[in-house]
Amino acid sequence: MPRHIHLMTFVLLLCVGVAVGAPTEPAEPTALPKEDYYELYKILVDTMDQVERNYVKDVDRRELIEAAIEGVLGRLDPYSTYISPEEISLFRSTVDSEFGGIGIQISVDDGKLTVISPLVGTPAYRAGLIAGDRIVEIDGKGTDGISIDEAVRRLKGEVGTKVSLTVIHPATTEKVEVEIVRENIHVDTVLGDCRKDDDTWDFVLMPEEHIGYIRVIGFSRDTAGEIRKVLERLKKEDIRGLVLDLRFNPGGLLSSAIEVSDLFISQGRIVSTKGRNSPERSWDAQKEGTFEDFPIVVLVNRYSASASEIVSAALQDHKRAVVIGERTWGKGSVQNVIELEGGSSALKLTTAGYRRPNGKNIHRWPNAKDTDQWGVVPDEGFRIRLGDDEMLKLINDRRRRDIVRETHQETDELETASFVDRQLQKAIGCLTDELARAK
Repeated sequence: MPRHIHLMTFVLLLCVGVAVGAPTEPAEPTALPKEDYYELYKILVDTMDQVERNYVKDVDRRELIEAAIEGVLGRLDPYSTYISPEEISLFRSTVDSEFGGIGIQISVDDGKLTVISPLVGTPAYRAGLIAGDRIVEIDGKGTDGISIDEAVRRLKGEVGTKVSLTVIHPATTEKVEVEIVRENIHVDTVLGDCRKDDDTWDFVLMPEEHIGYIRVIGFSRDTAGEIRKVLERLKKEDIRGLVLDLRFNPGGLLSSAIEVSDLFISQGRIVSTKGRNSPERSWDAQKEGTFEDFPIVVLVNRYSASASEIVSAALQDHKRAVVIGERTWGKGSVQNVIELEGGSSALKLTTAGYRRPNGKNIHRWPNAKDTDQWGVVPDEGFRIRLGDDEMLKLINDRRRRDIVRETHQETDELETASFVDRQLQKAIGCLTDELARAK
């Protein structure tokens, strides 16, 4: 059988694979006759065949197919992507916020692998790794010039397996050997304002005013449950107001955004979705388990996207919260993950768009203008845009608060530098004014 026939069969199977998980009655994409579709597919197959047989160098067939898939998705939108077999494991661990590892945040500074911070309670934390540690060897192999991706690959592994590290603590030159057993690492998506002496998060921003603070950095399967636990704790501390910080939050799971919104809204629409080939769906709040006896301020900025926009829009439309900060990113599309090759690869395909409770659009389409309807705009009088320099200071200040340090470590210039978070100050002022009016 000619090679191009084999390729044609493979391309047609790909098309069938794309339909997995789609509605049973797909809409006709265009009005082209079926024979024209065959001719179009044949162009693609013939092109691949010519490349395979005549290109100046050998080309891997799978690389060609994956490039073709990526080319198709690249013409759609930035959020429709192909997830290769090499990437599928990392993708799943990102969605679940769990993976097998030792529990550290790392960076590469001047070619040196450096610990930003251990995650509290993880094997790395218990082994005594601290911020600023240089990891010079992993399992006996040097790390000079290592990339972040390669470092992550070598540090991660099956739960229960061991990894040996050679580290140099800050302000010393002595190498220390550390053997750590990998565990299932859960990455917290719910953080506080700063750390207590025991390295756990402090979720009370102003004890005298009983104002709580919850920072959400992503929406995973466990985010709503984590927030509920914090709220139950704050409730016992007689919380009177809450700052929900969604700045720099890129989003996550739609289901998680709905669950988080439902924590604060007792009734009414949370979000609805509709696509060309998917039925309209909507989700409404449930009364049970709602926290509604205190005012809320939601902080957003231009990097708040997707699920964080669902939450901020829902709370704003139901007048459950005042939204403060900057206009959000404008990512109002829904991606379905469609498995290929029995789950060893996948498509992340945009299949629908979502609308906020008032029915307005959130997605910022290409060439959208500032005057168009997209994103979540802060409430009147509460729009505070930070300049690039001020934004960088905010990022550095928050990074400093995230780091787990030993008490004997010297404070650096970043830690002692004063920084005023204007957006957070406005949130505190808004809540204290609201609480004063309620007295």
